Amino acid sequence: MKLKGSLIGVFAVAVMLQVGAAQASKAKVAVKVDNKADFTAVVATVHKEMLPGGRYDLISEKERGEVDSHLADMQSLFDKYDTVDKMDPNAKIQLFNDQEAVNATLTHRDNDRLICESIAPVGSHIPRTTCVTYGQKMQNERDRLHVMDQMKHVQNLRGGGN
Repeated sequence: MKLKGSLIGVFAVAVMLQVGAAQASKAKVAVKVDNKADFTAVVATVHKEMLPGGRYDLISEKERGEVDSHLADMQSLFDKYDTVDKMDPNAKIQLFNDQEAVNATLTHRDNDRLICESIAPVGSHIPRTTCVTYGQKMQNERDRLHVMDQMKHVQNLRGGGN
């Protein structure tokens, strides 16, 4: 009887973990509109968020160019058709592909995107799950590189560098 209760408990925990993982994997969509007026507002927001201090400020110049290119393609479709309902099937496919490309790039460079890792702390074999946002992870990396540069500079000043 105890075994049956334990199995039910394990099953319930497994189901809760799967539901939690499914909800955690739902990303916020940055670009999804169906008319020209809404699209114009979304483009302005995306460009603002790609500026320093914005949600997507860690986007590379190459990625920024790709996003701008896809947004320009989408703009031309909305200029021609005004709404998705008026688009022919090929235009709808093009719009969808452009939206997916933009959203994939922005989601990857989203400062608020949560990244979790399972790492065993020094002196332990038991891994711990730690989660940080993409923005925090990149800031930690910049801080780490800055400290290493300072250490090299101090070493050079003392005559210990090459």
